Amino acid sequence: MRAITCEKYGPPNVLKLVDLPKPKPNNNEVLIKIMATTVNSGDVRVRGLKVDGFLLRFFMRLVIGFNKPRNTVLGITFSGIIEKVGKKVSTYKTGDTVFGITGFKFGTYAEYIVLNKNDVFIKKPMNATFAEAAALSFGGSTALYFLNKTAITKMPGLNILIYGATGSVGTAAIEISKYYKAQVTSVCSNEGEKLARKLGSNYVIVYTEADFTLPSNTYDIVFDAVGKISKKDCKKILRENGTYISVKGLDYAKETKAQLTFLKTLFESNQLHANIDKTFSLEEIIEAHEYVDSGRKKGNVVIDINS
Repeated sequence: MRAITCEKYGPPNVLKLVDLPKPKPNNNEVLIKIMATTVNSGDVRVRGLKVDGFLLRFFMRLVIGFNKPRNTVLGITFSGIIEKVGKKVSTYKTGDTVFGITGFKFGTYAEYIVLNKNDVFIKKPMNATFAEAAALSFGGSTALYFLNKTAITKMPGLNILIYGATGSVGTAAIEISKYYKAQVTSVCSNEGEKLARKLGSNYVIVYTEADFTLPSNTYDIVFDAVGKISKKDCKKILRENGTYISVKGLDYAKETKAQLTFLKTLFESNQLHANIDKTFSLEEIIEAHEYVDSGRKKGNVVIDINS
């Protein structure tokens, strides 16, 4: 099978297209033919070991590998078709279309993957293409994980500011926040303003035109969806007892089937969208990583495995 490997940490050109043996499932596993995956901020951080500070870098090496990723086939999101099921698998059958996320197991930059029946994947939304299904899981699960640390799910009408609102996490955070009836202020570039408004933002601050840290308004929640601001930066705009959350740091999203089910429900009811910016082929993986590295990405970048 075709796959992309990463034999050392570094720039996009460390990624190589290779042929690997097609995996075989055991009794508790399924073999999935991957139709689409994505390149997101987590992928480029892993590939380039792009984290700030010795402690975070050491922690990442400890988790994924010191000199190179333990699983050299990167990629964490996927959608695809179940090609074979193990004898002890009853939840799925051959031909089922599924989507999911593998976390630090990686392995989705390939034509096939074997997963345990209890891993984080479910049947894909009925109205989603394979590209859309693959795009839902990373940003959606991450946004949901961090938003669930706040009162947004329990108290309608909270004011939330989302910094980095047009990335894969930020776009999902806008729509999930709107689902919980929050008042959303999005901070983004001028190029992202139209998308932020389209997704339901009540207010948009273009960071090159206005200083979002000035107390023209205050917020119950400030969500740094790209890991570029600190709680100290937000001290003038965060209300008393307000909550600051960030994707930056040792805390990271723990994905679950329940999260995927929630995202699937929102997508099927047209309350959450995949927001695909660009699509690349597997052979164009270096170009895809370069594009995400550039910081110009709006929403999700998809890899069409079978193009």
